[in-house]
Amino acid sequence: MTNRKPDLRTILFPLLLAVIIGGLAGLGAVFFRWLIEIGINFFWAGDGGFVSQYEQAPYLWRFVIPVLAGFVLGPLLHFVAPEIRGPGVPEVMAALAHRDGIIRHRVTVAKSFATATFIAAGCSVGREGPIVQIGSSIGSSLCQLLRLGPDHRKLAVACGAAAGIAATFQAPMAGTLFVVEILLFDLEVASLSNIVIAAVTGTMVSRSFWVDGILFQAPQFVLGHPAELLVYFGLGVMAGLLSLLLMALIFGLSKGLDQLKVPGWLSPALGGLVVGILGLFYPRALGVGYEAVTQVLQGEFLFSTALILLLAKLLATSSCIGSGMSGGVFAPSLFLGAMLGAMFGNFAHLIWPDSTMLSSHFALVGMGAVVAGTTLAPITAILTIFELTYNYDIILPLMVACIPSIIVVRLLHGFSIYETKLLMQGVRIVKGHDANRLRSLKIRDYICTDHTLLPAQTPLVDILDQMLKSSFPHFMIKNRQGELAGILTLRDLRAFLNRPGPVDPSITAGDLMKREVITVHENDNLEGAFHLFSNHHFSFLPVLSEVDSGKVVGCLKKDDLITAYNQHILKDDYQLASNLVCRLPVRK
Repeated sequence: MTNRKPDLRTILFPLLLAVIIGGLAGLGAVFFRWLIEIGINFFWAGDGGFVSQYEQAPYLWRFVIPVLAGFVLGPLLHFVAPEIRGPGVPEVMAALAHRDGIIRHRVTVAKSFATATFIAAGCSVGREGPIVQIGSSIGSSLCQLLRLGPDHRKLAVACGAAAGIAATFQAPMAGTLFVVEILLFDLEVASLSNIVIAAVTGTMVSRSFWVDGILFQAPQFVLGHPAELLVYFGLGVMAGLLSLLLMALIFGLSKGLDQLKVPGWLSPALGGLVVGILGLFYPRALGVGYEAVTQVLQGEFLFSTALILLLAKLLATSSCIGSGMSGGVFAPSLFLGAMLGAMFGNFAHLIWPDSTMLSSHFALVGMGAVVAGTTLAPITAILTIFELTYNYDIILPLMVACIPSIIVVRLLHGFSIYETKLLMQGVRIVKGHDANRLRSLKIRDYICTDHTLLPAQTPLVDILDQMLKSSFPHFMIKNRQGELAGILTLRDLRAFLNRPGPVDPSITAGDLMKREVITVHENDNLEGAFHLFSNHHFSFLPVLSEVDSGKVVGCLKKDDLITAYNQHILKDDYQLASNLVCRLPVRK
């Protein structure tokens, strides 16, 4: 047998593809930002930035423009490109799990135009999530034009997403980790290198257009005393609760509009109505909101100001995203975190006046903590804030705040804001796979009956003999009634034999087995088994009879479940291809 030398084309082509996608996604981010600036100057006269131009406009104009934007773009979102509603990240996750990375070509243009218009009109949505979808759409479209397979297509989608985030924040590490934590969970090292290359390329392209592309002038962070970490821990807990409140408001409004049977094409106008009213009083809470965040980081906000803007942003963001507008939640999360941190910092300074803690320090850490709570991606949140400051002192407070934030969300809700939107649509994705595909498949059709069921009274000598004969590294143990009593694995047996001292020959399988066993029933679906395999390090699950719940009818191996999942996907792809072929015109 000879080792074949790797084909140079198979190594260089994915790298070249990553560079091209990274460059195009970087240009897409630049173009998207340019559209927003054009829209702001079109809607609001004057100069000085969005807030200044907004405040100079007449009150009636400030009220009408967000409503008009929702009313005009509502039909586009509902009839032409419904996948561009909302943040955009859940749609990319679904495209990877459902359609092997296929995203319609129109998404790039429609998402850019719709989101830029909403942001320019003052609607409280973010631009980072849309840039993820825009970059992913560019990667997917390029692969579709080149007629590349699903593996290349999925990698291209990931590269486009990473490049989009990296270009926006000029933070290649944050862009890479965003993809790994949120979009892809099972990743090969070779794929990761391509994603890194795309993120770096996107960053370099954006820097060539934005000479000073830093979003915020972050303060110099200093951790004065280790006891301050307790205060940051408290901030993290509050950030988790705030993340839950944001999700509850967004999806509560969405459910309410559905129950009231408000037409999908009309609901964005209702969100614009709320924005128009809020804009009359709190214009700094509208749009992306980075101007207000910059002011907070400079320590300009008191407790009362931060509280008012936090409540206004909560209402504005939930109204916009909940009504189905196109826009992200990353920027609103940064805004809310900054305001929460400023409130916390002002309060902490009152009770600890001699400390070096500043409200701007808490605002910076709060930004990362709320992003971690909403996305359940703590490493992305930590690296995003770190790459804004490049100050190592902030890493420890960020970790202390981000971890309790995600723990609170996990314990009280269990899902990120992106996963929650998919769940509302009936889609559950676990570790990058769509578990819903397995819901229609029964365990009984994939049972392995070639197993050994040993009596609990089996002596050690017979156990060793069976281990030598069997091809499985485990045995299921039954009691005298023939019911499952426990599991004995080769690892358990090895640990027993390695103990010092003489081996007691009277030891039986019942003495060595593990009695706490997780089982499934033959009529259960594979989705439940999929979650068990995802949450535990099992290689198999004992399958019990539906008639006699204690009787073992076989076992379900993890490899068999993965094979069933892949076969089901291939079957769906084959049916889709057959339908497309049948629709092709036939020449007579």
